[in-house]
Amino acid sequence: MAGDHVTLLNFWASPFGMRVRIALAEKGVKYEYGEQDLRNKTALLLQMNPVHSKILVLVHNGKPACESLIIVQYIDEAWKDKAPLLPSDPYQGALSRFWADFVDKKIYDLGRKIWTTKREDQESAKKDFIDSLKLLEGELGDYFGGETLGYVDVALLPFYCWFYAYETIGNFNIEADCPKLIAYCKRCLQKESVSKSLEDPQKVSDFVVMMRKKLGLE
Repeated sequence: MAGDHVTLLNFWASPFGMRVRIALAEKGVKYEYGEQDLRNKTALLLQMNPVHSKILVLVHNGKPACESLIIVQYIDEAWKDKAPLLPSDPYQGALSRFWADFVDKKIYDLGRKIWTTKREDQESAKKDFIDSLKLLEGELGDYFGGETLGYVDVALLPFYCWFYAYETIGNFNIEADCPKLIAYCKRCLQKESVSKSLEDPQKVSDFVVMMRKKLGLE
C-alpha cells in the first residue's frame, strides 16, 4: 500500500522475527528495522506492546501488531496485492494454522528444552524433537500445503538456522533422521526472501553457547 510506514521491532536471533521478515519480503514490503536490546527495552517497544512488553512488534502506520503468527496473518491480509501466504480454502487454512501452531508448541518448545538444559537431561527432548520433525516431514510436498511458499513454511524455516546450535549442544544430527526436511530447507534457502531473512547458523550457535554460559550450563 502506497504511503505505508512500517517498522519492525525485533531481536536479531529471534526465529519469530525471522518469520515476519520472510513474510514482509514475500510481499515486497519495505520497512524500517529497529534492533532491540532485550535487557534495555526501548520506549517505543514498551509503548507499542504494553501487554507483554516484549519483542516482536510490527508497527504499521502507527498501529502495532504483536505475536509472530498473528503478525504474519496481518501482513497477508494487509498486502493482498501479492500472492497469499494462507490458503483461501477454509479447511486448508485451518490445516495451515494447525501446523504453524504445532511448530510453536513442538519445534520451538523442544528446541528450547535442548539448549536450556544440562546435557544429561536432553535425551527425551531430542527424541521428541526428531519425532516432531518426522511428523512435519510426512506433511511435506514441494512446500507445506501447496506449490508455493506459504504460512507453514514461514513459521518453520527460521528454525533451520537454529538447528546447528541444537545439534552442537545436543550432539545429534537432524539430517540423518530427517533428510527430506533438511533438503527442503536448503531448497527454500535459494529463495532470496528466505536467505536474506535468516541468520548465520554459526552466529546463532555462538549466541546460544553464550546464553548457556550465563545460565550456568557450560
